Amino acid sequence: MDIALIADDTKKELMTQFCIAYCGILSKHHICATSTTGRYVSDATGLEIERLLAGSHGGEQQITSRISYNEIDVVLYFRSTMPHEDPDNAEYNLLRMCDVHNVPVATNIATAEVLVCALERGDLDWREIVNPRSDYNRRRRGFNY
Repeated sequence: MDIALIADDTKKELMTQFCIAYCGILSKHHICATSTTGRYVSDATGLEIERLLAGSHGGEQQITSRISYNEIDVVLYFRSTMPHEDPDNAEYNLLRMCDVHNVPVATNIATAEVLVCALERGDLDWREIVNPRSDYNRRRRGFNY
């Protein structure tokens, strides 16, 4: 599964602690993150994380783009405020794309724990079918990325 991590400045420590607690589960999956969040989590856990741009420099838009192509299966987005329903707001667009493409998204630690536990149980395996880059689809179509 492909998991995206984003954390507002006031939530980076919480995201790092969360990833330390669930490192065993997260290590079985591909993780991408906005730059600073990725560095914090990688330094604390040793997880291999694909670091994108900083959130304020386009990292959220990069993740939103991957969601629109069904290349992200789960989003963990620890945020400190509610999004404004402004079409130019990156946060609003990211959450809207999750809704459009049925990508499970957690915006707080309680929901993130539910999603990570569901991931471990296999409850989200249906995402493998819709993600064109998943192992399931690479084997089925003979693609090698």
